[in-house]
Amino acid sequence: MFATPISEPMPIRADEHGRLRVGDTRVLLDLVIYAYWRGATPETITQSYPSLSLEEVYLALGYYLRHRAELDAYLREQEAEAVQAEATHERSITREMLLARLQAKQSVSDA
Repeated sequence: MFATPISEPMPIRADEHGRLRVGDTRVLLDLVIYAYWRGATPETITQSYPSLSLEEVYLALGYYLRHRAELDAYLREQEAEAVQAEATHERSITREMLLARLQAKQSVSDA
């Protein structure tokens, strides 16, 4: 038996934009959770994101499983923000921009 309680540092932090990242990396917690949902093992996740340690992935997934309701709400918010940002970006594209892109593609394919 241990004389003192064991405490593990949580490898999840909020960045300057409020996005949750794993450890000291730029890997979003969202990506780790989505990989887990697709059936990826922690070992496979570390292969996809080599900046993460196996320990960080296990701790992040454990945190997700213990706080599923809160993190699922966070993921829904992130998805809604992404949809809104995409719609805003699409509205900002002008006909002239599209024509310029088309011309650039045509000049590359002609070369």
